[in-house]
Amino acid sequence: MAGLWVGAVALVTAGRRGKRPPQLMRSAAALWTLKTFDKILIANRGEIACRVIKTCKKMGIKTVAIHSDADASSVHVKMADEAVCVGPAPSSKSYLNMDAIMEAIRRTRSQAVHPGYGFLSENKEFAKRLASENVIFIGPDTHAIQAMGDKIESKLLAKKAKVNTIPGFDGVVKDADEAVRIAREIGYPVMIKASAGGGGKGMRIAWDDEETREGFRFSSQEAASSFGDDRLLIEKFINNPRHIEIQVLGDKHGNALWLNERECSVQRRNQKVVEEAPSTFLDPETRRAMGEQAVALAKAVKYSSAGTVEFLVDSQKNFYFLEMNTRLQDPYKSFGLPSIGRLSQYQEPSHLPGVRVDSGIQPGSEISIYYDPMISKLITYGSDRTEALQRMEDALDHYVIRGVTHNIALLREVIINSRFVKGDINTKFLSDVYPDGFKGHTLTENERKQLLAIASSLFVASQLRAQQFQGHSRVPVVRSDMAKWELTVRLHEEDHAVTASSRGSTFSVEVDGSKLNVSSTWNLALPLLSVNVDGTERTVQCLSREAGGSMNIQFLGTVYKVHVLTKLAAELSKFMLEKVAEDTSSVLRSPMPGVVVAVSVAPGDMVSEGQEICVIEAMKMQNSMTAGKTGKVKSVQCKAGDTVGEGDLLVELE
Repeated sequence: MAGLWVGAVALVTAGRRGKRPPQLMRSAAALWTLKTFDKILIANRGEIACRVIKTCKKMGIKTVAIHSDADASSVHVKMADEAVCVGPAPSSKSYLNMDAIMEAIRRTRSQAVHPGYGFLSENKEFAKRLASENVIFIGPDTHAIQAMGDKIESKLLAKKAKVNTIPGFDGVVKDADEAVRIAREIGYPVMIKASAGGGGKGMRIAWDDEETREGFRFSSQEAASSFGDDRLLIEKFINNPRHIEIQVLGDKHGNALWLNERECSVQRRNQKVVEEAPSTFLDPETRRAMGEQAVALAKAVKYSSAGTVEFLVDSQKNFYFLEMNTRLQDPYKSFGLPSIGRLSQYQEPSHLPGVRVDSGIQPGSEISIYYDPMISKLITYGSDRTEALQRMEDALDHYVIRGVTHNIALLREVIINSRFVKGDINTKFLSDVYPDGFKGHTLTENERKQLLAIASSLFVASQLRAQQFQGHSRVPVVRSDMAKWELTVRLHEEDHAVTASSRGSTFSVEVDGSKLNVSSTWNLALPLLSVNVDGTERTVQCLSREAGGSMNIQFLGTVYKVHVLTKLAAELSKFMLEKVAEDTSSVLRSPMPGVVVAVSVAPGDMVSEGQEICVIEAMKMQNSMTAGKTGKVKSVQCKAGDTVGEGDLLVELE
């Protein structure tokens, strides 16, 4: 399902985590009583900024938020004690604008800076500038940032520390021609990645020379845009690996420890969709070996903060160092195309047991094209994996997000997929399970009947409600004395004959030869509706209802368009003309909001099917738009630098 997506869903179970060291438990307990600063500036935005502010409030520390023009009304700005605008919407002019941030630090007399993740969190120059003005950088020192923030240097250090590494070229790749030469020497497939990168940005897999050239171009552009550093490296691509991370903590006395693992194998474009701890794949010996190597690397760079060491693990439990993030790891992007817009309604399922939600938004918040399209991170935990999964399923069903598209349907399908439940996953899980893209939940016969019965009950309930107004009957849309309602319900272009009758809050519904009893409060004003269908509890959302009987119902995570009509209305609807769909084979429209980075054609050019027409950058990721057929370019409606919306015409073919 395309769209804006819910943040990194993490499944955390308690069964095999073990006990924390006593000294660590004492440190955590004493944290709230230890005041180290009077005022901290948070050089970030969104949910991570909100998390830092919440912790500072508990510790009695004042906070300063920075923001762009676009984020002036954001939640983190409202939560902080002070807020300073550091520039216009593009992150390169605001959240990456070191001069403006340093001026904000001076103006507010902040004693320390918390960088969160992304942006300047791994920028050694920023850390140096803070140190030069005696401002504490809440994170590792500049040596560790430089060593681990640079993938080339970190790989060399890892080798020296006897940490398993992936074969590849350890220098900087100068241009596309050198990239092709190096890739041939290593042997395809290869991974092209930004040296200063992270979070999946600036990464491409190449299987041949053409993909290497294309990957070099896109990766260097993304790296320059996101990190201000376009240097790239190339290494062997490990096919079908698992992505498993080890959390490490280090102090300034040379001590370091590892805190078990989390598996992040379910990914889209090298960015995490689901995280789980502990991994179902690791045995105690492999877990210990990975932890010990992670600690060895942390000690080698004299690491003195919280960090994450990432490994790729093959089917034989051989593991290879991927990178070390000098921060806590949890950023995430979507499977599909991003969506922008205003959150017209938003309700988190944080009231459910074993559920935690980390977010930086509220009803009315704006999701823009300039930043990551993350709404939140949804975390569930339980005494075992089964309980954690069930709680995640319930939490997703109870999550209300209106105004933008999202990835709830995908997340729900992943966690109930038989392969995922068995722990049979790798970094190609999504492309293997959904080779043609994610289309939503496939209904079983019983689920289809449940949905038809619920939709019919909703329709009848709304009709009965419409007949009443301040205790008086209106002119009824349908007969009020109908004992049975004969309906036609259309789902997936198929019509189903349905008969419904009501007894108080329970409807008896006959659909496709089966009788079902459907009970609920039928409070149509609530965003969530708890429905009982023959003893099975379902949480549904009626996203929209039209007078003509058309409804959008979120059921089992997926939104279904259902059209409910009375028998007479269904017969009359056959005479209604249907709108003819636009022939899109000759036009290229933007599938997402974004900024045009490059246009590769001009009017009169001949293009082939699949040829690149233009490149659109949306939420820090570059996307190649290609021709849907072979033909001549009739007109070009965009140019580099243009901001385009979803559905805007880009190029027209004859």
